[in-house]
Formats: sequence, structure tokens, C-alpha cells
Amino acid sequence: MLFSQLLSPLIVLLALTGSGLCAWPNGPFSTSGRWILDGSGANITYAGANWPGAADTMIPEGLQYSSIENIVTKIKSLGMNVIRLTYAIEMIDDIYESGSDTLLETSFINALGESNGTAVYNTVLRQNPQFNNGTTRLEVFDAIAAECYKQQIWVHLDNHVSKAQWCCSEGDGNSWFGDTYFNISNWQRGLQYMATHGESWGNLMSMSLRNEPRSPGDNSTLVSESYNWGDWYTNVVTASGLINQANPDVLIFFSGLSYDTYITPIPTGESLGDNQTFNKSSFTYEDKIVLELHNYATSATSCSDLENTLYVDGFSSLNSSDPSVVNVLPMVLTEWGYSQDNTTYQGVYATCLQDYLPSLHAGWMIWVIAGSYYIRSGTQDYDETWGMSVQFNPGNGIANVPLGLLNHDWSGWRSPAAIENGIVPMVQATLG
Repeated sequence: MLFSQLLSPLIVLLALTGSGLCAWPNGPFSTSGRWILDGSGANITYAGANWPGAADTMIPEGLQYSSIENIVTKIKSLGMNVIRLTYAIEMIDDIYESGSDTLLETSFINALGESNGTAVYNTVLRQNPQFNNGTTRLEVFDAIAAECYKQQIWVHLDNHVSKAQWCCSEGDGNSWFGDTYFNISNWQRGLQYMATHGESWGNLMSMSLRNEPRSPGDNSTLVSESYNWGDWYTNVVTASGLINQANPDVLIFFSGLSYDTYITPIPTGESLGDNQTFNKSSFTYEDKIVLELHNYATSATSCSDLENTLYVDGFSSLNSSDPSVVNVLPMVLTEWGYSQDNTTYQGVYATCLQDYLPSLHAGWMIWVIAGSYYIRSGTQDYDETWGMSVQFNPGNGIANVPLGLLNHDWSGWRSPAAIENGIVPMVQATLG
């Protein structure tokens, strides 16, 4: 064998370990100013999709139609590097109450009924033969994380709700700290549990504190006494500290008020009430803090207006030259989306974000990979649609539009045109 042939593996090894090109996933991640950094100190940007797993079954969606491997392969084919995997605190509550996690078959039957639950469970096993009658819900999350690791996709865990159900409304009991189903102690315990459990995955890079905090419309007392930035601050400081204690490696995402549509007082350091302000330097883990926002302003008619709104709502955190910004932090748009048809991707909202986010090197996760749901709002095998105000709807009224990237049976893209001309170029621009 030639000396050069013997030397080449050594060169590869040195390149991977000694020159900043560490082996994937190259963590843990940290932050510096507006940037998320990998373990080598290089800037990284998220570009991915949401995968729901927080609804009634507490099992990630779509497994009756496709294998985990096939779903992850589809995500990877878009060039994406992350999934936002949602879960419910109720799943962890069940584990604490019974001493063990619930079996898949039991969970499907509880959510769908004896007949339909058994039928869906059996199709899940056919699609995913690695599962059996001893597989639990959390083991499905493990399997998804393992396949993502195999295909080099990072996992971002999102606590979507406390009580497992479709999200979100102001009257669903999941809205705000102390709401009907939002037990604060159980929430804190659940965050710690998932932070500890996910550490073994190897690709759990970040976690959210809570999806879409919002006014608890079913509880006027809670609205008047607690729905404010001061109570937000008290709760997120405690919860983020608990996550950091349980798993010091993960980034922690802070979401804002009004369905996480604005987090303005955090970049600007404005008063939160009770003599409180957000100062990132007061956190011992300030290099783990990321801000997140959601935006579904699909009726936008002006890109400049949309950009200005996003900036004021929290994207100012990326601008260290803005004198009004005292907390410069990374920002990720963890939910946004538009109708997956053959025209909407050419509209103002879609094209604006497709240009704006990559231009800022801002991360994003589109809603949603799911083509359908086991059950949603009481309807089984629910096609992925969402009622929203949309630009193409006459009068800007409410229309049910399909946001799912995949079709109903998860076999292919709902709109290949939207994928090829909208999503893929955006991923490439974001990561390029």
C-alpha cells in the first residue's frame, strides 16, 4: 500500500478533530450575541419543520401512514437540518402517576376508541415493525430522535401544551401559567424530565419553555391578576434554570405573549413591571438563551410592512447596532406557514419570508410536515387544514387552508410546486 493511502485516513481524522470540522452534531450549541454557535464556534442556522406529537394520542403524527425512516428521509430531502418535535406535559404526568409510560396500543385506544384505536395501532406496527406490544409513547420519540441522528438532523423539543389536545385557543385551559390544565409545578417537572431524557439522544440541541403563551380567556381572574410580562418573567426564569440544571448543553427558547407573536420588551430591556427588566447578563447560562416568535400574517400585502412588524415584535434582537436593543440574542421563527398549493408560495407573505429570514441568517421551522392527524378536535384522521385569514380569500375572511407539506397519507408532497419553488430554495438560501 502506498504511503499516501496510509496517510489519507489520518488526514481525514485530523480534519474532523483538529481543524474545527468536528463530527456531527458538533455540539453542544451556545450563543454569542445574535448568533447560535456550534461546538467549534462556527455560526449555525436552523432550517426545519414542525412534527406534532402533543395531541390526544401523545404520539408523533403520521406513523399509521409511513415509517419514521421515510418521514425523516423526506425532511432530509429538503435539505433541512432540524425538526421541532412537540410533546404534552400530560405524557410525563402519566409516567409519574403510574410509574411507567403508557403503551402505544393503550394510548391509541384511549384517544380513538377500542375499534379505531386498535386498527390504527396495527397499521402503525405494519409501517414501523421495530415497534411491538411493549413499545411506549416515549420510545416513539426515542426512535424519531435516533433516525434523525442517523440522517444528521437536530432535534428541538417543544412543550406545546399541558393537557394533550389540539392547540391553541384562549379557552383551552392550556393558555397561561396556572390555567385550568397548566399546572406550573407539573410543567416544570415535565421540562426537567424531557431535558434529562433527551440528553441520551445525542442530537437534542434545544428546547422551548412553552408554546404560544396567551391570555386565558376562560379565566377572567387569571387574566387580570397574572397575564402580564412580570408573571411571564418569574415563570420563565425559574423554568429555564431548571432545564439548565437538568441538561446544561441545550439551548433554551423563550417565547412571547399573545400566541408568541411579540416579545418586544426582551430585546429592548423595557420594564416588565414590579421593577423587573430582562437582562441576559443576569443569567449564568446567558449563552444558552434564544428568542422565538410565531407569525401567520398570511394576508400581508406589503413585504416592508411585514418586515417592520417582525422587527418591532422581536427581530430587533438580531441588530446589535440598534441603540434601543440592550439584549442582543438569536431569534428563530419557530412557526409560520402558508397554504401548500400551486400559487400561494408566490404571494407576498411567502416570498417576503423566503427572502427576509435568509437575509438575516435567522432560523426558522415551518408549520407543518404533517399531512393529517390521528385525531384533531374530536375528528379522527383529520386532514391538515387550519382556519386563517388568507390573502387569496375574498374579503380576507377565514378559510381552511392546508399547511401540511405532506399530503393526507404522508406519501408525497401536497404541492410539489410549493416545495420545489418555495421551500427548497429557502432552505438553500438559509444554509448557504
